Amino acid sequence: MNIERVTQLMRELLVEIGEDPTREGLLKTPERAAKSFEFLTSGYRMSSADVINEAVFEAEANNMILLKNIEIYSLCEHHLLPFFGKCHVGYIGKKKVLGVSKLARIADLHARRLQTQERLTASIAQEVMDAVKAEGVGVVIECQHLCMMMRGVEKQNSVMKTSSVLGTFRTEQKTRSEFMSLICG
Repeated sequence: MNIERVTQLMRELLVEIGEDPTREGLLKTPERAAKSFEFLTSGYRMSSADVINEAVFEAEANNMILLKNIEIYSLCEHHLLPFFGKCHVGYIGKKKVLGVSKLARIADLHARRLQTQERLTASIAQEVMDAVKAEGVGVVIECQHLCMMMRGVEKQNSVMKTSSVLGTFRTEQKTRSEFMSLICG
């Protein structure tokens, strides 16, 4: 990302909305905003190989692995406003497991791109499935969207929930039920 160019664009945006980018409180705002966008969209400059970093391990266990309450922060691709909440990821590996922090890193990789919550959920599930060639994967995301809270319908307490289930999480009702009960428990 070209920080200097984005800084200039931010300065121009301030002018377009009627602000004076030379006033004291805004002097460094364009650069801060550019650096903020660089971080918030860093997922475009990373790959799954970068975040997994060879942390796929052989394992004898063939049981469900679940990481709950992963904090998610992303930007709505329609309004460039944040949405935030929790992500729950479960999977059953076929003789392979991921280092536990890699589940959170995979979630961040996809969240740090302009997103819809629906696509974010599916992307995380597919990434985990591909990383360990899992029997099945389940991802549930619960988020609040500032594009609904501070503009538009202005609904402060609405929470959107999305799920993506792949493999045995889709085909086996018992597996899906166990995953859902572990999230709620």
